[in-house]
Amino acid sequence: MALAPDVATSTDPYPVEDEGTHVNAPGLQYFVFALFFIFGGITSLNDVILPKLKELFTLNYTQAMLVQFCFFTAYLLIGIPGAQLVKKIGYMRGAVAGLLTMMAGCLLFIPASQTATYGLFLGALFILASGVVIVQVVTNPLISLLGPQKTVHSRLTFAQAFNSLGTTVFPRVGSALILGSIAGVSAAELSGAELDAYRTAESAAIVSTYIGLAVALAVIALVVWINRNKLPHDTTSMEGAALTTPLRYLAGIVLIAIGGWLVINGSEIPGIVLLVAAPAIWLWGNSLLSRTRFSFGAACIFLYVGAEVAIGSLIVNYLMQEGVLGLSEQAAGNMIWMYWGGALVGRIIGSLVLRFVSPGLVLMGVALGAISLVLISTNTTGTVSAYSLLAVGLMNSIMFPTIFSLACEKLGLKAADGSGIINIAIFGGAVIPLLTGMLADASGSLGTALILPIVCYAIIAAFGIYARRPATA
Repeated sequence: MALAPDVATSTDPYPVEDEGTHVNAPGLQYFVFALFFIFGGITSLNDVILPKLKELFTLNYTQAMLVQFCFFTAYLLIGIPGAQLVKKIGYMRGAVAGLLTMMAGCLLFIPASQTATYGLFLGALFILASGVVIVQVVTNPLISLLGPQKTVHSRLTFAQAFNSLGTTVFPRVGSALILGSIAGVSAAELSGAELDAYRTAESAAIVSTYIGLAVALAVIALVVWINRNKLPHDTTSMEGAALTTPLRYLAGIVLIAIGGWLVINGSEIPGIVLLVAAPAIWLWGNSLLSRTRFSFGAACIFLYVGAEVAIGSLIVNYLMQEGVLGLSEQAAGNMIWMYWGGALVGRIIGSLVLRFVSPGLVLMGVALGAISLVLISTNTTGTVSAYSLLAVGLMNSIMFPTIFSLACEKLGLKAADGSGIINIAIFGGAVIPLLTGMLADASGSLGTALILPIVCYAIIAAFGIYARRPATA
C-alpha cells in the first residue's frame, strides 16, 4: 500500500556515505521488517472494517469513507510533530512511542464497541494512524543504519516487500474475523435498544481483532525497547530545518480542527477546503514548490494515494453488487487480498522493468493501464467487472516509488525537505476517498464514483510523460 515506507522527513539524516558509520546490529533488522509488515497490514484492515461499520451504523458511502478520512488525516496532522519527536528522542525510542500509540488506538476500540458509537471508532482509528505515522518516520532511516550504504537499496526494497505482504495477509484474516460475524439481520431493520445491542454484539469481532493486534504491538515495542541502546549515535546524526514555523503550524492546526469538524458534521466541501489550506499555510514560500517537476510530483502522490485507497475502500461493496458478483460481505472481503497482492507482484516485476525502460514511460504505462482496467470494470458485468477492478492493484504497485524518485531528482541537499513535503501529500488518502463516496451517494452508482480515480490516474500519466527525461536541475 502507499504508505511511503521509503520516504524520509524533513528531520531525517542525509544518507550515510561512510561505510564504517553503520550500526552492526543484525538482529535488529528483523524487528524493523516486522514494523513494515504490521503498519502495512493495519492500514489495509480499513478496507475490511469500513463495510462492517457501514452496515452496523447504516451509513451512506460518504459517512463510511470517514474511516479513511480520519486515518489519513493523521498524516497531515501528526507528520511534522512526529518527525520532531523522533529527532528529539531518537529512532529506537521513537519507534517505541509509535508502537505504543498504535496499541492505545487498538485498545480504544473497546469503549467504542461498548458504547456502539461511530465517532469513537473514528477517534480510535485516528490514534492508531498517529502511531503508524510516527513509526513510518522511523523505519526508513533506521533500516538504512542497519548495514552498509552500498546495500541500502536492497534492504529498503526487501523491507517494502514486508509492507506489501502485510497488506495482502491482513485483509484475508480480518475478513474472516470481522466480516464473518455479520448476523442474519440488518441494522436497518432494528431500532432502539435492539439496535444498540446488535451493534455492541456485532462490533465485538472488531474489538477482538484489534485487541490481538494490541498484544502483538506490545511485544514488538518491548523488543525494540530492550534494543534501544544499539544505536549510540541515534540523535546526533539528525539535523535539518523544520518544514514550517510554530506559528504557521498552529494556524494550520486551527484550520484542520475546523475543517475536520465540518466534514464529520456533513459539510464536506468547505471542510476539505480548510484542510487543504493547512499544508498550504505550512509550506507557503518553500522554494521546492517553485520547482515544477517537484510540485507536480507531490500533487501526484496526493492523487495516487487517494485513488488507491478509494478503490480499495469500495471493493467489498463493489463486489457485492448483483451486476458484479453478488457476494456476501465476508466473501467479498476475502477477495481484497488480490488487490493488495497485485501490488506485491507488480513491485517485483516493476523493479526489473525499470532497469531497462524510462521510469516516466513506465509510470505513464501503468497509469493508463489502471484507467483501462477501471473502464473495463465499470462497463462490464460479472467476473470481468470484478477481476478487472482487482487488477488495478497490479498497476498501482510501482507508482509511489516512481513518482517519488522522479519528483525528487536533482534536489541534492534539499532531498530531506522534499521527502517531508511528499509525506504530507499522503493526506490524499483522506480527501479523494471522501469525495469518491460523495460521488457514489450523489449518483447512486459506484461505477460513476470511480470517475474520480480515473481522473487521478490521468494526471499521473501526464506527469509520467512530463518527467520521462532526467531532470536537468
